[in-house]
Amino acid sequence: MTEWLGEQEQETWRNFLYGVHRVLEHLDHSLQENHGIPLTDYEILVFLSEAPNRQLRMSEIADHVLVSRSRLTYRVDRLVEQGYVVRTEAPKDRRGLYAGLTTKGMQVLTEAAVTHVTDVRTHLLDHVPQEDLPAFGRVWKSVAEFTG
Repeated sequence: MTEWLGEQEQETWRNFLYGVHRVLEHLDHSLQENHGIPLTDYEILVFLSEAPNRQLRMSEIADHVLVSRSRLTYRVDRLVEQGYVVRTEAPKDRRGLYAGLTTKGMQVLTEAAVTHVTDVRTHLLDHVPQEDLPAFGRVWKSVAEFTG
């Protein structure tokens, strides 16, 4: 039989759900309003910017972003249309595709990063006392590793 959540556990769970939803909703809205890109696209551009030669296989991007593979293909198609990303075939595997960050994509990412970092601080990190930050990070790493 399942043990129900206690009062404090239930309150924590609901605060978590509401908080995560509000933060992600704000981050997405802010990026779209200020830079014309949704949070998912920003995330894709970040991963590409951190990759060697600023390019990754589509499957590697899919392992990192929080969307399905079919949704990822759609999002990358939009980024290609905007000139932020180019697609190329993998030199040794013609079935494999790479997505690469363009100069224009790097420029929009650089501009959007200022907004994003400010929002992450304002809507999340400023609410975590500095002395609790290491524990906060450990908890989320543990959750990500367990469910990932």
